[in-house]
Amino acid sequence: MHQTILVTGATGTVGREVVKQLSMLDGIRVRAGVHSLIKGENLRRLPGVEVVEMEFTDPESLHAAFTHADKVFMVTPFAQDQTEMARTLVDEARKAGVKHIVKLSALGAGEEPGIQLGRWHREIERYIEQSGIPYTFLRPASFMQNFDNYNSETIKQEGKIYMPCGDGKVSYIDTRDIAAVAVEVLTGTGHEGQVYDLTGPEALSVDEVADTISLVTGKPVLFVDVPEENARAAMQQQHVPDWMADALLELYSVHRAGYSSGVTSRVEELTGRKPHSFRQFVKEHKDCFV
Repeated sequence: MHQTILVTGATGTVGREVVKQLSMLDGIRVRAGVHSLIKGENLRRLPGVEVVEMEFTDPESLHAAFTHADKVFMVTPFAQDQTEMARTLVDEARKAGVKHIVKLSALGAGEEPGIQLGRWHREIERYIEQSGIPYTFLRPASFMQNFDNYNSETIKQEGKIYMPCGDGKVSYIDTRDIAAVAVEVLTGTGHEGQVYDLTGPEALSVDEVADTISLVTGKPVLFVDVPEENARAAMQQQHVPDWMADALLELYSVHRAGYSSGVTSRVEELTGRKPHSFRQFVKEHKDCFV
């Protein structure tokens, strides 16, 4: 019997990988929820993937996306009103009779008082818990792919990574490993009510990240530790909203203090294989840095 799994935020870094990995499985109908059908065009090429437009302010689009969906992999955008968006999705899932929500959360979301990013995620988690829908929360560390998404241009052009992180270490995770866990949870059994902290196999400072990129690519890369006030000024020049700058700088301060350096074995326990190392990631994404 076929199962229909809806992936919201399907064009994002994690959502896209979840769609890709689910599309490789027999007996799964993948419904990719996207904000723009144009952006989701590439997903149509994957076998068994249906692309649907989801607009949070359009109840009809949400109803169409959730109709006959058995399970949902829920990703909400990094936005000031993300908790409101999430409540809308959970309410629609309840109405549609969804049997399991797997939510992409963040490492540290259960900490008290925590940081703003964690508090947003925890508020959404609580709403899901209260909905009565079986759930699983995935709380990953910072993504390796962020060095591609946000730092690749300065690495290519200047051979430098600018970040306000000091020598704090972070247990960066490859989003392919997050997706592999998501697929296991969505298609397996016994994960309801569980919270999984997901990390890569090691914690690295950004200085060590730069050294790894240098070693693998042969291109000298240096880490430049940016003072917080300079980082804020740079964000303002790029028209980053104040709420977003505050949240990001708070996250960087946690990294700087070394609070993001814990390593778990969850990826291997749940998927049966070790997570990708940062060295492997760079080796497979050389073009992003050279």
